[in-house]
Amino acid sequence: MNIAIIGYGRMGKAIEAIATERGHHIVYINNGTPLDQSALASCDVAIEFSRPEVAFENITSLLKLGVPVVSGTTGWLAQKEEAEETAKKTKTGFIYASNFSLGVNLFFIANEQLAKIMSAHNAYAPKVHEIHHTGKKDAPSGTAITSAEGILASYEALNGWSMDGAQNALPISAEREDPYCGTHVVSYQSAIDTITLTHEAHNRTGFALGAVVAAEWLPGKEGSFGMRDVLGL
Repeated sequence: MNIAIIGYGRMGKAIEAIATERGHHIVYINNGTPLDQSALASCDVAIEFSRPEVAFENITSLLKLGVPVVSGTTGWLAQKEEAEETAKKTKTGFIYASNFSLGVNLFFIANEQLAKIMSAHNAYAPKVHEIHHTGKKDAPSGTAITSAEGILASYEALNGWSMDGAQNALPISAEREDPYCGTHVVSYQSAIDTITLTHEAHNRTGFALGAVVAAEWLPGKEGSFGMRDVLGL
């Protein structure tokens, strides 16, 4: 399979290594310059891990060219529905995930199930905390937001999430410390004890592998998908 890598930072390099190990060909790498349409013509799929301010333009440009897109860039989600509509109109496959790790996607499911149980016990207050390396630009992380959304689905009394202590909102806090690859903690605290659910990434391999697996799954699909579709969860 011919793969384009859009964004050649830490994740882009990890994706390149794993894709090559799995027998794929990296035929185009873009790291912030305008997309080369002629180079993209030979690509079966593009894996996009760029920056929040350019992600939407990258994704929609690729979809309009008929190139399926796997994107893990966070911090641009206000435009995600428009990107999904472009995928639908162009009949081109698009996968967005805040985190491509199998372990994290299992964490999301466990988080949702735990929230359903805990929502019946008012003595416990939920919150989300995340830690990433200092190079991560957005806060909170996309994974933290997805975790928060999983909790909010079971807490009708909560009005969204907040990082600034807003009333009736689910608290999210974030730290930036090297050399963290990503730690996410959901906790439920009462006056007498605390229950926690934690995912800690030891390296980027799980994220990169998941993105490549998604890229292997996507060609031939039409419209918008998520990692649950890829993994059959």
